[in-house]
Amino acid sequence: MYVLILIISLFTLVSFEAYAQPKNCPVLSDLEKISLKDKKEVIEALNTLIPKTYGTGLDDLPDIYTKWNVVTAKPFPKTVGNKEEEGYFGMAKTFCGKEIAEKSWLIRLEFPKAPGADLAQGQIFLAKSKEKGWFVWFRYH
Repeated sequence: MYVLILIISLFTLVSFEAYAQPKNCPVLSDLEKISLKDKKEVIEALNTLIPKTYGTGLDDLPDIYTKWNVVTAKPFPKTVGNKEEEGYFGMAKTFCGKEIAEKSWLIRLEFPKAPGADLAQGQIFLAKSKEKGWFVWFRYH
């Protein structure tokens, strides 16, 4: 029983660390300035970015990420005043600094094929590279 608890604890710790912060922050000088006017472009980019970021699913649930709904798509500064979204702006600032966060978007997703709240929700942070276009720099969930 002790060994089982130890294994579960280690698995939980490793999972938490994987989501704790981005591997690399974007380089500020590489980023374009963003605004709400970019929303249509962001939504179109999600058709490529979501499959790259989430894949199609998990071993037990092979197609749970093939369908999604966008719950929120806005530049981080536009989340201020929204209790449900503002915390993500704080995370982005803590991870990579205020300047990076202010040039990034919050995307909140809902995966209708996923069972349970943990798998059915996703949050990704996007920015736009001057040379390569839109990219995900952090996946929270």
